[in-house]
This record gives sequence, structure tokens and C-alpha cells, in this order.
Amino acid sequence: MAARAKRINWGKVALFVAGLGPLVGLVWLGVTGGLGAEPIKATIHYTGNWALRILILALAVTPLHRATGLRWIMAQRRMVGLFAYFYVTLHMLSYVGLDQFFHWPTIWEDVIKRPFISIGMAAFLMLTVLAVTSTKRAVRRLGGKRWQALHRLVYVAVVAGGLHFLIGVKADVTEPLIYLTIIAVLLGLRFVPARVWRSLRDGLYMTRTNAQSRHLQ
Repeated sequence: MAARAKRINWGKVALFVAGLGPLVGLVWLGVTGGLGAEPIKATIHYTGNWALRILILALAVTPLHRATGLRWIMAQRRMVGLFAYFYVTLHMLSYVGLDQFFHWPTIWEDVIKRPFISIGMAAFLMLTVLAVTSTKRAVRRLGGKRWQALHRLVYVAVVAGGLHFLIGVKADVTEPLIYLTIIAVLLGLRFVPARVWRSLRDGLYMTRTNAQSRHLQ
């Protein structure tokens, strides 16, 4: 009997395409001259901003799952996290390769003397560890509890990313402060008791059921 073909998960396909959107946008800006007079600096900022946004989205997955009870939301967490790491890597390569031409003495001097660079490097290293251990094989080798404890580093990494942005901004700090506020709220939601989430899910279910009933009448 021939093996049944796997069904295409269109949700994951859509998420993958959406994840490539910022990269397509960066290429478009580069081709059309939209990166301005300092394209390297603009590329560094663009990739860094998108990396932080997607990291925040990854941080929002668990609260969304707890609020809605929808399992498919949690199933997307790994892909969202890997896309965040992809843009973090592009951000790092833009700085190390395009800006510094892989001149390691200058890069090392930056890491030592400029706090926002050292914080950013620390965040990159933490996210690298998380990306490397994101596979099912890593979960089996580490064990569930140790794997979960290790992956709590994402909380430290996302805060470090927000601080990296805040300290690196020389003028208007509104955007990084907005990101840090969202991060603080999402981290705070981790401490909401399970009974509150259950009540919220029950309320959402009742609202949806009542709306469907009115529609059928």
C-alpha cells in the first residue's frame, strides 16, 4: 500500500511566506535606493528592528495560546523563533561584515567600549544557543525540564535586545521604549494564574457561541 502523502499545512506555509516578507522588503529597498545615503547603517537598523519585532511576536505566542486555548498557535512558536534568529543573524552580519569588514580587533574594541554592542552580542549568543537546541533531538537529549529551563533564556535575550536598541538610539527613544513596554507586559502575563486564563477562554467561548446563535436566528 502506497504511503499516504502528507497534507500541506497551509498555515505554516503562510507563516513562512510572511516571515520572508521583511527580507523581500530589504531587497526591494536596496534595489530602489530606499536605504538612503547610508545604506549599510540603514540595513543594520532595518534587520535589527525586524529581529526585535519577531522576537516579541515569539514572546506573545504563549499568552495568546493561554488566552484562546488554540493549539495551532503553540505549534508555530518554533518557526517564529527561528525567523527571529534569522533576522538577528542578518543584523549581526550587517554589522560585522558590511560595517566592519570582519576586522575583528575593531569589533572586539567595540564590544568592550560600547555597552549597546556588548549587550547585543550577548543577546546574539543566547539566541544562538536557543536556535541550536530548538530541535526535537535536542529536547530528547537534554530532557524536558532542562530544555525548558534553558529556553527561558529567551526572556533575557529579548530584554537585552530591547536595551540594545534603546542604548544605541541617539535621538528619539520612543520606538525602543514602546518595544520595552510591550516586552514588560508580555513577561508580566507569565505570572497570570491559570484560573484567570480559563475564565478568559470561557468568556471568549460564550461570546462566540452567543454570536453564532444570533446569526442563526
